[in-house]
Amino acid sequence: MLYDLGRAIPQVKWLITCLLATFGLAYLFGSLMVALYAGFTPARVAATYAGPGMTMPMPPETTVTVEHPMQMEDFARPEVHTVDTDLLIQDTHVHVPMYGLFAAALSVIVLGLPLSRAVGVGLVTLLFAAPWLDFAGMWLTKFVNPHFAIATIAGGYVMGLGYTVVSVLAVRRMWFSRTGGAP
Repeated sequence: MLYDLGRAIPQVKWLITCLLATFGLAYLFGSLMVALYAGFTPARVAATYAGPGMTMPMPPETTVTVEHPMQMEDFARPEVHTVDTDLLIQDTHVHVPMYGLFAAALSVIVLGLPLSRAVGVGLVTLLFAAPWLDFAGMWLTKFVNPHFAIATIAGGYVMGLGYTVVSVLAVRRMWFSRTGGAP
């Protein structure tokens, strides 16, 4: 173990706790967005990525804002969104580096946990493999076969699992273990 989260000063423990809470909030709203946009079933994900795709021109030089009233039931109305190649490129460009930063930050937390080398390496691998699986599934669904939608779904669940495991282990180690406090 490179360092021990259980023996970290309170400021470091609080920093990590706040980081984990922020990531948790991001994952919560990310899953809500997925539920609204692509769904959690292979059929809905395949319809989103394997379809013909929508036309999405690159952002214009100026932005126009249009307001229209919405009711709560508008949010629950099922809609099939489709993703064209341009949007998939844009999503990959934006999301993959961010997922890499999330995985790196969570991996640094893993370094402070009393885990065997194999478990630590496995957890770090899981944290990075999840977004690879997620986006590989999107691209394969789009260009190879709609059945690859299951890879996208698996990648999303693996991301959530990795985050949950790291968070539970870290919070337990920092706030609930008897390691003697800060050195």
